[in-house]
Amino acid sequence: MEPASSQGPAASSRAVGGEGVLSLLAAARADADRTVDLRRRLHRHPEVGLHLPRTQATVLEELAALPVEVTVGTSTSSVVGVLRGARPGPTYLLRADMDALPVHEDTGLPFASEVPGAMHACGHDLHVAMLLGAARLLAERRDALAGQVVLMLQPGEEGFHGARYMLEEGLLDAVPEAPVSGAFALHVFSTQPSGVVSVRPGPMMAAADHWMVTVQGRGGHASMPHAAADPVPVAAEIVLALQSMVTRRAPVFDPAVLTVAHLTAGSTDNVIPDSAFMEGTIRTLSAERRADMVGGVRRVATHVAAAHGLQVEFEHREGYPVTVNDAGVAETVRATAAALLGSERSVLAREPLMGAEDFAYVLQHVPGAMAFLGACPPGSDPATVAGNHSNLVVFDEAVLPDGVALHAAMALGALA
Repeated sequence: MEPASSQGPAASSRAVGGEGVLSLLAAARADADRTVDLRRRLHRHPEVGLHLPRTQATVLEELAALPVEVTVGTSTSSVVGVLRGARPGPTYLLRADMDALPVHEDTGLPFASEVPGAMHACGHDLHVAMLLGAARLLAERRDALAGQVVLMLQPGEEGFHGARYMLEEGLLDAVPEAPVSGAFALHVFSTQPSGVVSVRPGPMMAAADHWMVTVQGRGGHASMPHAAADPVPVAAEIVLALQSMVTRRAPVFDPAVLTVAHLTAGSTDNVIPDSAFMEGTIRTLSAERRADMVGGVRRVATHVAAAHGLQVEFEHREGYPVTVNDAGVAETVRATAAALLGSERSVLAREPLMGAEDFAYVLQHVPGAMAFLGACPPGSDPATVAGNHSNLVVFDEAVLPDGVALHAAMALGALA
């Protein structure tokens, strides 16, 4: 990461002024105990996937105390809240994901998960607590809002396409007379310096695709490979050929990551199996590279196998698209974070993260941005600390007021 450039006039006109954001930060800090308590309650009771009844109930309980119009999803446990300002105007969306991961927690925290095999290992509990904290700040400032704020609380971010379900159920038309015209999301990372906000224009996170290849051979006795059609060396050759394909076909300025993450064949030492199976992921930053890599895996696997007289079965499951930040909104995030936290804590991310996010679906429809908030625990080195998705990950709760205030400031800047 590198220091942010000086604030341009266009960004300045869209960002809340310095005095305004500082009052938001002070209010968020005054409300910190409530935000932390909510985060810990969510952390103790994680739920995985698209159906999160307990989490949804907690969110609805929090929203019940606010002047928010609430609807819940029909196909998932999603929650949409609409906070109307004192005057008509556009609609701005703030998003938090609610689901956990199928990971058994080993942090030893006093508020560790009480659900075996489930853990908020990606910080979604912090996201929900920050968004609901921002909702409280915005509710207190309705007179300053010309328009509406949509609170998007989604399940199923961890590979279940929760945002897509919400879009299909009319998320962007939650206010029919003023469809959503801008959006913002914030994601915490334990491996980034605590309290530092990073954002960039263009690709912020990658597209993700899942592929599977089965090499079909003919089994036999391990002592007589000539009488069989061994799929194991063919599978090994495919793995190596795929690595070469990436380095020979993907331009360095339009990169791709291709990982073979699972390879299995056979059951014992003296039997040649009749098939070998492999699967992995492709991560890309453009639609063109994405299509090229998916087609490339199919082509390489098919032709390497054919060279040995074997065939393959290929399957592709499309994952999330590229998360693309609008350049103007990204600059507004940077300027707002600088006014809120200081210029040293608002940085321009030099490169995208090759992880994937289903907030990308929202950004395909409206200009917006996803930013990262560092939450490395005190006394830890971001380079070596347990990262997101680890069973040992710990997040610095001191950043919660920063996230609350940044959410509120983005909405106020869009609607003031």
